[in-house]
Amino acid sequence: MSWLKLTIRIPDDYHELLISELVELDFDGFEQLDNQLEAFITKSNFNDVNREYIEQLLIGLPGDNYIEMEEIREENWNETWEQTIQPQEIGMFYIKPTWSRSPVPEERILLEIDPKMAFGTGYHATTRLMLEMLPGLNPEGRTVLDVGTGTGVLAIAAAKLGASSIVAFDVDSWSVENAQENILINRVADRIEIRPGSIETVPEDTRWDLILANINRNVILELLPALASLLSDGGHLALSGLLAEDRDHVLRKAGEYALNLEEELNLKEEPGSYEWIALRLVKDPAG
Repeated sequence: MSWLKLTIRIPDDYHELLISELVELDFDGFEQLDNQLEAFITKSNFNDVNREYIEQLLIGLPGDNYIEMEEIREENWNETWEQTIQPQEIGMFYIKPTWSRSPVPEERILLEIDPKMAFGTGYHATTRLMLEMLPGLNPEGRTVLDVGTGTGVLAIAAAKLGASSIVAFDVDSWSVENAQENILINRVADRIEIRPGSIETVPEDTRWDLILANINRNVILELLPALASLLSDGGHLALSGLLAEDRDHVLRKAGEYALNLEEELNLKEEPGSYEWIALRLVKDPAG
């Protein structure tokens, strides 16, 4: 398989915003450097329309931005990608790749994630927000639906917090393969089922105690009616992939389906950068 690496010169403050746009164009991996973003995509998924769209995005952002592109072999891509993955603590969890020999800090739950090309390494602000929120959702003994699972990191975290059964799905076949590998690494395959596809893979007559959706605003708004109907009365819906400016729009839409805000987490990594949020909603039984 052939891959393209796009090297995009852009100020650090705009990396997260651009990543959220590139994910929608089927980019699979990112490396953030000083005032530079490297983005990876399969050659078959990239065309002139994609490039023109990215160029238009850059025109609207400050700075002397430009794009360089090169074709790389898959083995070189993996080597480059693996070098960027370092262990880190996020709330109760310690995330590290299998090739790291870093010891697990005391009182931390180990998540071994080999991300390869899928989104959800724990580095993105929205993944960190969801992992910080997850323990407060009390997954123990509950059924969980993970929407757009990526590497499977949230599903695995829920399993290690005691969730009774988890279904996770993703439209990206590479993510499905990667998530399946990661649940085996973490020895939680007995409680997690990974499905290829989107919301249509979940029967309409099923109900879930907890639904996790770390995707993006447009997809969240599109799926809200279905997610609300799949959620048990009194169940929780955790959302991220959202900027602070998306908050009111999402909450207004959620309110139409008896989903009320219980908790909000915010993460702004440095002054002037974008503020990411995660929302915990509860389904009103009277709704």
